Amino acid sequence: MIQYLCRLQRKETCPTQTSLSGQMEADSTDGNMEGKADVEMAENPFEPYIESLRQQLEDQDPVFLIGLIVALAVVVITCVFLKYFLTSKTVRSAVLLVGLCDSGKTLLFSRLLAGKFKRTQTSITDSSAPYKAKNDRGCTWTLIDLPGHDSLRSLYLEKFKSAARAIVFVVDSAIFQKEVRDVAEFLYILLTDNVISRNAPALLVTCNKQDITMAKSAKLIQQQLEKELNTLRVTHSAALSSQDGSVGGSVYLGKKGKDFEFSQLPLKVEFLECSARGSKGEEGDADIESLEKSLAKL
Repeated sequence: MIQYLCRLQRKETCPTQTSLSGQMEADSTDGNMEGKADVEMAENPFEPYIESLRQQLEDQDPVFLIGLIVALAVVVITCVFLKYFLTSKTVRSAVLLVGLCDSGKTLLFSRLLAGKFKRTQTSITDSSAPYKAKNDRGCTWTLIDLPGHDSLRSLYLEKFKSAARAIVFVVDSAIFQKEVRDVAEFLYILLTDNVISRNAPALLVTCNKQDITMAKSAKLIQQQLEKELNTLRVTHSAALSSQDGSVGGSVYLGKKGKDFEFSQLPLKVEFLECSARGSKGEEGDADIESLEKSLAKL
């Protein structure tokens, strides 16, 4: 009898335990699903927004979508073009002082910047400083003094020529007759350079040392240089073989079939007279007004 009652008691308690166990399992399953949903939401919090955007795009008219894509493409292409155009454009704001050794470039550089006399020596590297032009616009250029030694001048010219707004070609007027060939050779290299010809910076041929009695005038220097450059053009003509007159980065000097003149060049050329030392010597002012006026017009 006792055994029979125990069996009945076990049968009554077992369904309860079974139902409790099932409920716990269900609660555990629901908890796991909610946990997974929270994890997925944490991993991709923008998914609802992306889904909503996708749904809106699907509801739009295809013609509208095509127009929107074309408009975005035009904006992107325009931005790329403007960036390329603005970054590739070179701002030419340099004024180069070039010439043979001892022509007075470095003293002229000092006079233009500070107005003071300064003892100089042959330069073996470039010097640069901001130069404020004497005009109402308040323009400021970078004045660069390049070495005049024949082994260095081409190297430094190559370095700075693309930035040149103007080139001040300094000539020693006192000994010009002795140096006319060398001056013309250097000037020929300058004037037949492809970059310089294309950019067409102003060329200011500055006939320095006019305070010395035997100094040649700017007009005479111009005439002799035109004759010498005409001769050099003939001697160099064998190297010019292309139809447009250019080869190896050089352009034909002047006009074919005519004697060379500076007026034939694509750039503006001025011949000026000045004296970086000045007629009163070291204590006096320099005579460079003509050069300063030309620089003010840049």
